Amino acid sequence: MEMICGYLDNSIARWPGAPAIRDADGRIWTYRDLGDAAQVAAEVLQEKGTKAGDRVMIVAENCAEAVAFLFGAARIGAWAVPVNARQTPAEIDRIIAHAEPRTLILTVRVSGDAVAHADRLQAKGTTGAFGEVAIATPFPSTPDTEADIAVLLYTTGTTGDPKGVMLTHANLRFAGDASANLRGMAHGDTVYGVLPMTHVFGLASMIMAATYAGATIRLEPRFSAEKLYQALMDDVTILPAVPQMHALLMQYTRDKGLERLQGSGLRYVSSGAAPLDPIWKKKAEGFYGIALQNGYGMTESTAGICATRNRIGDPDISVGRPLDGVEVRIDEAAEGGGAGMGEVLTRGPHVMRGYYKAPDETAKVLGADGWLRTGDLGRIDAEGRLHILGRSKELIIHGGFNVYPPEVEAALNDHPAVVQSAVIGRAVSGDEEVLAFAQVGAGADVDEAELMAYVAQRLAGYKRPARIVLAPSLPAAPTGKILKHRLLAHFKAELEG
Repeated sequence: MEMICGYLDNSIARWPGAPAIRDADGRIWTYRDLGDAAQVAAEVLQEKGTKAGDRVMIVAENCAEAVAFLFGAARIGAWAVPVNARQTPAEIDRIIAHAEPRTLILTVRVSGDAVAHADRLQAKGTTGAFGEVAIATPFPSTPDTEADIAVLLYTTGTTGDPKGVMLTHANLRFAGDASANLRGMAHGDTVYGVLPMTHVFGLASMIMAATYAGATIRLEPRFSAEKLYQALMDDVTILPAVPQMHALLMQYTRDKGLERLQGSGLRYVSSGAAPLDPIWKKKAEGFYGIALQNGYGMTESTAGICATRNRIGDPDISVGRPLDGVEVRIDEAAEGGGAGMGEVLTRGPHVMRGYYKAPDETAKVLGADGWLRTGDLGRIDAEGRLHILGRSKELIIHGGFNVYPPEVEAALNDHPAVVQSAVIGRAVSGDEEVLAFAQVGAGADVDEAELMAYVAQRLAGYKRPARIVLAPSLPAAPTGKILKHRLLAHFKAELEG
């Protein structure tokens, strides 16, 4: 079995002194440095009792330490479990309870949230060739027998409970190879690395792809339009991004008195995780002076399913054709299907092994024939390009992050004044915003501000609603089921007020 650390080893052999990572503090880690850091990380994990098949939870924001422990875990056959440090204690604890990690790594050098989690979990600071982290060992973990799993990525799922997506070494190697080849990524390129490596987009199209190609990753723990602008002026050649990043960068540049990006060596820019608007796409291409590429994927498909390879000015707003080696078909018999439209199914080396500890959930989406049911509705045009028409699972993608309505609803429903709630997404410029509607009891002394503060203690920032509309009742069917498709029209006045 070829492991993901094979990509790192190959780049070390070919370009030992070349920069692998430029961290947010300006430190340069060569490929030799990163290899040494990963080896020391592996040794530290073993000293803590971590074995092959154990889970290593990395509570992180983007930094070299997180990359070192990702590869360090792989070196000893452990599963990395990357988790965004910006999640709340309750969210972190749910994942700990499900994954039962042997070891927790917290990137305290770059993340105040990781520091807070480390204090709560009584993690101890540790330094080494990998940098500075805090380490906790909360569980006497039982090693898993599936030897080829590289990463366990958590997605909340439609039930509101955490679901661990098992991605194999082969999945991630395929994703790295495909992403690098799609972008024409090569040694000498610099990739802007602000997409969270705790999510599959950043992990696959950024970390895996750059390591495969021997490119440099310029890591940033949090997005700043000013920092992105400076990076583009310095050395960035490849920018994987989400629409909000583009919009904020364009606004920052306009504030400097410039209508378009000038003096940059940028040669490839993509916009994923949200639908493209044709007017906005044209505006973005005018700003960058190069084509804006789109794509489609999900955690269960190791990010990549389809991507565009368009020239600048192409009006195409599809998500492109399937990646090499990937199959896509449309199930018109699925709910909402017919007349060329249906549920998008995909098969190939990008498809996950399954959901951890959840064979029944796995069976719902992954057939014995290898086809993965995405839950998304789409159609394929005459040129073989996939068009995504809707999300049958009600997934909201806000700021490039997955937001699952049941989880937000559960946080609202915990408030004693809330009878029931409903959460939907609403398209805004280049993004989706989270809207919540809460039915409150008669005479309840509660307002929107109080509920906002309440959920802020229970949900990461990107999951929090932009608005919470309070009402004595919500539109419902005779069965009592909330009719979500009527919410926007029903509460139009409240949303506009």
